[in-house]
Amino acid sequence: MLIRSYSQFSKFKLKVGLDIGLGLLRRSNSSEPERKFAALWGNGDYGRLGLGSLDSQWRPVICSAFQNQNLKAVSCGGAHTLFLTDTGRVFAAGLNDFGQLGISENKDYSVEPLEVSGLQKEIVKIYAGYYHSCAITVDGELYIWGKNSNGQLGLGKRAADVVPLPMKVECLEGMTIRMAALGSEHSVAVTDGGQALSWGLGDSGRLGHGHESSFLGFFKSTSEYTPRLIKDLEGIKVKSVAAGLLHSACIDENGSVFIFGERAVGKLGLVKVNNATKPSMISELPYSDEVACGGYHTCVLTRSGELYTWGSNENGCLGIGSSDVVHLPEKVQGPFLMSSVSQISCGWKHTAAISEGKVFTWGWGGSHGTFSEDGHSSGGQLGHGSDVDYIRPTMVSVGENLKAVQVSCGFNHTGAILRYT
Repeated sequence: MLIRSYSQFSKFKLKVGLDIGLGLLRRSNSSEPERKFAALWGNGDYGRLGLGSLDSQWRPVICSAFQNQNLKAVSCGGAHTLFLTDTGRVFAAGLNDFGQLGISENKDYSVEPLEVSGLQKEIVKIYAGYYHSCAITVDGELYIWGKNSNGQLGLGKRAADVVPLPMKVECLEGMTIRMAALGSEHSVAVTDGGQALSWGLGDSGRLGHGHESSFLGFFKSTSEYTPRLIKDLEGIKVKSVAAGLLHSACIDENGSVFIFGERAVGKLGLVKVNNATKPSMISELPYSDEVACGGYHTCVLTRSGELYTWGSNENGCLGIGSSDVVHLPEKVQGPFLMSSVSQISCGWKHTAAISEGKVFTWGWGGSHGTFSEDGHSSGGQLGHGSDVDYIRPTMVSVGENLKAVQVSCGFNHTGAILRYT
């Protein structure tokens, strides 16, 4: 009874909080034709939700720090979150032990979103990795900050292990960066011409440069301290990239999916491929538009709005109705049989998708599978009012007359950009 009653109370409290937040936004911006804002949920440690406290949230809560600003994007990392306003300003909240917030203040963490320092140009895209962050300017320059112990910032061998303020990746001068993806200890980027580059820790083959194992099974020459073109993708025009814990993926202009990194053999759909250290195409997929990488699972969104998943299926993160490992891409059905998917994101062991303006989540819900006695939990990243696992896509209740335009999964928290319909 304790769990049931606490769950019901928590659900009521968070619904009231969401409704109050929406009311404030409506009143303060009644003259604006469209209002976009962030809702976050999940683990609240270190203030990663940007809600002004360390509390975890099991249902979506509006980030009130941006009442007077319109938000364009949110990106959830390991234990921090980046926010992008429609005016091109970047804010960050959460853990700052490796400078991943990019703020001039000497703070271990921040429960409130603080503006990232030193970004003089308009920012159009943001990406949060496990311990590092980056931003792309309107003219295609890449700025990066945070942990750099394995060269994941791409600033060269002489760069410090921790870079607390944004720095331009100078060796990309002359290139226009279109998009990027940050993993745990590595980074990937794509130029406007479709060239794919990667850098950082290269073991497990996550960079796609063919770092071979020695006879003892160890990888040699594993780190790249500056961005390096992925040779096996030369001549292929890449349009989308993704980075997971130990693997990476990309999609070319023809809709073909390439993948490389740890567990690519027997875990990521390349059962017949022996060398997972170089990009290998997955032929079992139709024309694809978007790819996302989680801890050890991968999701692909096709041009027709179908969702395919494969890899490790711990806690049901593949959304196929079981927790069995899947070696080849399998279509996610359930609610997506009747409606197409428009965007996807992968956390460590949970997944989120947007379909017809609604957010769906599934996979790992928390550490215990139930509320603890004192009401605290490290879970809630699914936003369903509990920290239990879900093995099928389940809709997140975000309120009436609201449409999700973007969703992002962190390690164990989730954020979404919503707007009024």
